[in-house]
Amino acid sequence: MLFQIPDVLSGDELTQLHTALAKAEFVDGKVTAGWYAKQVKHNQQLKPGVGQPLEATVKAALTRHPLFQVAVRPKHVHSLRFSRYSPGMSYGTHADNAMMGGYRSDVSFTLFLSDPTDYAGGELVIEGADDEQHYKLSAGHAIVYPSSTLHRVNEVTQGQRLVVVGWVQSLVRAPDERELLFDIDTVRRSIFAQHGKTAEFDLLSKSVSNLLRRWAE
Repeated sequence: MLFQIPDVLSGDELTQLHTALAKAEFVDGKVTAGWYAKQVKHNQQLKPGVGQPLEATVKAALTRHPLFQVAVRPKHVHSLRFSRYSPGMSYGTHADNAMMGGYRSDVSFTLFLSDPTDYAGGELVIEGADDEQHYKLSAGHAIVYPSSTLHRVNEVTQGQRLVVVGWVQSLVRAPDERELLFDIDTVRRSIFAQHGKTAEFDLLSKSVSNLLRRWAE
């Protein structure tokens, strides 16, 4: 399931991150790429070991966002990387590693720190069997997609693209099961918002709980 999450970061949080990143040291992004992805990864990343406070800000923002919680069912949010693309930089077609830092990567996310007007090019492209979807979201918004998908970042031709990328080991491993839970949860929340705690709401709540008991790891 692929979806956008608006307003993950507040304006104050974006300002704090930009201030910190402007003074931080970046290194070649190839240092964290898989053996084959090194051939197509041309960006910079925040120097390892210096971004813990910034990572904590992002993780806290994701934790409090209800859409992220319901759609992703996160167990571990891990391997966050602050990435910078200057003119001429890109990241060619690749799929994310299955395991990172001892955690499984079920869901990938890109959290945009730059507005679309800050740079030219640099679209995140999700490649499907017969089409492509291009994303270039406002600062503070995120795109979430299965880690199994092929994707790329088009070359930045002007300005600077700042993003946070990260991965999630979900409580529910299978994408179709996560989507089914999300659909049922969306319906039950709509029923509650319109009619309160009805018998139908109770039945759907029971189904969500029982499916989680069956699928959660």
